[in-house]
Amino acid sequence: MNTALARPRLESAVLVAIDVQVGFVKDSSRHVVPVIADLMRAWQAAGGATVVATFTNPPGSQYEMISGWTKLRTPEEQALAPELALIADAASERITKTTSSFFKVPGVLDTFRARGWTDVVLVGIDTDSCVHDSATDAYQYGITPWLVTDACASSGGSEYHQAALLLAARNFGPRLLLTSSDVHRMLLNQEGHQ
Repeated sequence: MNTALARPRLESAVLVAIDVQVGFVKDSSRHVVPVIADLMRAWQAAGGATVVATFTNPPGSQYEMISGWTKLRTPEEQALAPELALIADAASERITKTTSSFFKVPGVLDTFRARGWTDVVLVGIDTDSCVHDSATDAYQYGITPWLVTDACASSGGSEYHQAALLLAARNFGPRLLLTSSDVHRMLLNQEGHQ
């Protein structure tokens, strides 16, 4: 049995930036914003599809009712980090969600199928929540989830980020964990073979 898994191909992969919003950019997550912006620019320049997913937390949400969390309510908190604003305008899709996984938004899975996206390269905030939950749903739907480890962070702190990566390595396999350098090399190799 061949256990090697090919790197994602631009023709069938999409880069998804999850919740790179002012309300999630904290001291523990700020460092990934320029890395995400750089990857999105490179991916788009190579002709790849990108998606920007953002989160809103409406009054009466499960987050408020169950855990008492009422952040991400104001336009200021919900705004994209300034480094992503212009890049997001060039995204193939914009998704607004009220759940952790963007796959829970009606029609998203249909869009993936229609566009032939068999792989999703995930970057964003929070690794331990929305990024991991989206990766889990992708995996369950038969879409290969690639996590870019240095382009994800947790606003809760590095221990949550590391815990999510540990779970991802166990549940999806360590070969699905990439670095931003891996992605840049992949893009260069694909451009060289076009």
